[in-house]
Amino acid sequence: MEHDLIIIGGGPAGLTAAIYGARGGLDTILLEKGVPGGQAGQTHMIENYPGFPEGISGMELMMKFAEQAKNYGAKIETSEVQKVALKGQTKKVITNNGEYTARTVIIATGAHWRSLNIPGEKEFYGKGVSYCATCDGPFFRDKKVAVVGGGDSAVEEALFLTRFAREVKIIHRRDTLRAIKVLQDRAHDNPKITFYWNSVVEEIIGTDKVNKLKIKDVKNDTTREEDFDGVFVFIGTEPNSQFIEEDLTLDAGGYIVTRGNLETSIPGVFAAGDVRSKDYKQVSTAVGDGAVAAMSAERYLANLD
Repeated sequence: MEHDLIIIGGGPAGLTAAIYGARGGLDTILLEKGVPGGQAGQTHMIENYPGFPEGISGMELMMKFAEQAKNYGAKIETSEVQKVALKGQTKKVITNNGEYTARTVIIATGAHWRSLNIPGEKEFYGKGVSYCATCDGPFFRDKKVAVVGGGDSAVEEALFLTRFAREVKIIHRRDTLRAIKVLQDRAHDNPKITFYWNSVVEEIIGTDKVNKLKIKDVKNDTTREEDFDGVFVFIGTEPNSQFIEEDLTLDAGGYIVTRGNLETSIPGVFAAGDVRSKDYKQVSTAVGDGAVAAMSAERYLANLD
């Protein structure tokens, strides 16, 4: 069966595209390898999404998105995309559950957290190394943890971890944070948070779980080992675009390049959210992308008929 629109990825961009596509009368199917929500669904509290003045948990917000998409008739299926064939009028998406075809495709696969690529990181993943404070924070009640990074996500997650951990050390390679001022102020005012400036983690050390971190001072080139129970890594993201093998134009970081209507270099293929090349990555900007991409797909199909 050929659909009008296949959406790959179930984060805020993909779910919004599903709402707009289905509401616009398109036979719309969304393919998501896990639980809908993406990184937004793993965020403890979203405070800057319009309409929720008290804030809302990321998972609750994403479940509302999914419910709304289904109410309009969008199908949401659990499938992991393995490869795509996007050229030509009929687009093919091959998954672990079979092949799907459509006349338009929206790629909304988002991004994943960048790793430190240091000794011990892979070995102790799930044993003290984490990329999701919301998921793993409760395991570190009354423990001492490190947060690596200095942007919004790092500081937000550090603040969340203070609900459980005894001490939270933010390790940042610069001497100032990159996070927005309101988050910086909260972090500086929190008695559980301490900052290790001009520092990087060189090695994660342990036996059956994380016990220590080897920390380097980048200014004086000295290293030391310090006891920790866990380390949370938030040093930026990389796009989930590895399944794309065709001549889709990507930027130097692997993010998909789009035109103003969010169409990619292949006609009928659009990109939305964190997987595309853009400056700001927020739930609100992903929502805008999803809406634009779906409306652009609808217009594309209208011009075909």
